[in-house]
Amino acid sequence: MKPHNNKATAAGLLIALGIIFGDIGTSPLYVFNAIIGNRQVTEELIIGTLSCIIWTLTLQTTIKYVMLILKADNRGEGGTFALYALVRRRRKWLVFPAMIGGAALMADGIITPPMTVTSAIEGLQILPALKHISTTTIMWIVLCILTVFFFLQQFGTASIGKIFGPIMFIWFTMLAVFGALHITDDISIFKALSPSYAIDFLAHYPKGFWLLGAVFLCTTGAEALYSDLGHCGRENIRISWIYVKICLLLNYFGQGAFLLSHYNKLTITDDVEQFIGIHAFYNLMPEWFIVPAVIIATTAAIIASQAMVSGAYTLISEAMRLNLWPKLRIRYPSEAKGQLFIPAVNAILYIGCVFVVLYFQKSSRMEAAYGLAIVITMIATTMLYSNYLVLKRVAKGWIYLFLIGFLVVEGAYLIALLDKFPRGGYITIMIAGIMFAIMYVWYRARKIKNRYVEFVRIENYISKIQELSHDKSIAKYATHLVYLTSADNPKEIEHKVVYSILTQKPKRADIYWFVHVDTVDEPYTSEYKVEHIIPNDIIRIDFRLGFRIQPRINLLFKKVVEDLAHNKEVNIMSRYDSLAGNNMVGDFQFVVMEKHLSSDNELPFMERLIMKLHFIIKHISLSEEKSFGLDQSNVTVEKYPLIVAPVTNIRLTRIE
Repeated sequence: MKPHNNKATAAGLLIALGIIFGDIGTSPLYVFNAIIGNRQVTEELIIGTLSCIIWTLTLQTTIKYVMLILKADNRGEGGTFALYALVRRRRKWLVFPAMIGGAALMADGIITPPMTVTSAIEGLQILPALKHISTTTIMWIVLCILTVFFFLQQFGTASIGKIFGPIMFIWFTMLAVFGALHITDDISIFKALSPSYAIDFLAHYPKGFWLLGAVFLCTTGAEALYSDLGHCGRENIRISWIYVKICLLLNYFGQGAFLLSHYNKLTITDDVEQFIGIHAFYNLMPEWFIVPAVIIATTAAIIASQAMVSGAYTLISEAMRLNLWPKLRIRYPSEAKGQLFIPAVNAILYIGCVFVVLYFQKSSRMEAAYGLAIVITMIATTMLYSNYLVLKRVAKGWIYLFLIGFLVVEGAYLIALLDKFPRGGYITIMIAGIMFAIMYVWYRARKIKNRYVEFVRIENYISKIQELSHDKSIAKYATHLVYLTSADNPKEIEHKVVYSILTQKPKRADIYWFVHVDTVDEPYTSEYKVEHIIPNDIIRIDFRLGFRIQPRINLLFKKVVEDLAHNKEVNIMSRYDSLAGNNMVGDFQFVVMEKHLSSDNELPFMERLIMKLHFIIKHISLSEEKSFGLDQSNVTVEKYPLIVAPVTNIRLTRIE
């Protein structure tokens, strides 16, 4: 599978609108509502925050992501783990910002669907006939939409994905038209183009700095620009962003002008009945268009949610390849690139979304939990990209300018967003914390286990394996015996494999196969290498698979064996006396070594806790044989004790 090219095409631009900009494109639904909630509408507030919005979109989205971060593609692919794969060999500690960023992005994937869909549906309250529609009714409508949405994930989005682009084009055009119609409501709104108004607002407006938490919501979808890079290509994203940004700014200008014209000096509060119908976005539209607008907005919200959910599937699949997440079952609804479905992740996201809707009930309350996770992801991306610039030998001055500049900006947003922590932000941090804990336990346990793995030189055991192969006093275990090995060096093998073949229960076979899978940093590499250690007796196969390639070892191994047999490099026919003359292919038996934590360990408390959590997670995750796509009918699972810190001081006294 080849990565997406970077040339801009008409189809690519339309696809970019549908896939890339859903999250950031639906932000006008709630940004100004978050800003004016429980505050007096004044020129200082509206122009100051609008100036902050303009320069946030410019600095964070345009300069950082569209102009800079998109350059860091991994064979056309983007995202937190794609970037980590590019820089992980530079510093070992970079795994931590990668895990933190990935966990925070997952948390954002849980809060985005409820936030966007609820914001869209709440537009019904603008209509006089539906002005008193209850929050509970809206909540149940949202839950029904989300239930259908997550149920349909298993069928893939290849077919409906083609209409995402045209729908989002209608959405962005609608933003621009209704925004432009209201700009003349108060022409002074154009003063917001000057950054001086943003600076003055932050410096002098009472608690103005803390409003950055609401302003930041305008750029929450910026990370998706990078995460979905492989779906559309860099140039398609960059060119389509010009149109998207113009539409977004026109709508923000229109909302600001309308608020100044109609609600100047008025304090907006949800507690007073007369203010229920005030909605900065929907008030731009005539009453007859509200219902069509709600339908279009809800559709755009679903598309935005789809981008986040698809991104979560991709994120977890990459984490699994990089050994940062337990193995889960992956399904492929279609052959389209990027089309994958992870049932366990879908269930987690659905349960999380239902919890968010039931807990917060209104978008104004969800806003308190929104944004905190994504700013953490942005900070992690800043750190990883700085290391990428070092690898690209960019001048140190530019690297420090990028690193310090964006850490200051994003640090300011983080501090402002922490103000939301007691009002709901703790929910996001809790979700991200759980995701990070799973990644950390899986990563740390692997490091602890590596202490125990003992490799031996295979040459020292070749003669013994050959003797076993020809010892007819031992019942034949299989014609072909296949072991999965983690040994990177082709001249080595795990001691546990040798123990399984020769000692535990001698396994006589005609041909012994050792299969090694190496996950490489390029996303779509699919290569293999064969080494005939002893021709027709002991053979090693090394697969080099990209971190976005599913390791279907059963199919891949079968293809390699067919190629070897076709080239007459190996005789795969049965060696049983009664079957040898019938030209039948011999049987293949895979042996999977499954570890369990031995009681004969003397680990420090934290490591003991990590290992126990690791095996609990492992118990509910996908087994080794299933994760490698092996046929259950020809797999033997052998359990062996994992002793990472053997007890050495045993006090025992013999008595007569």
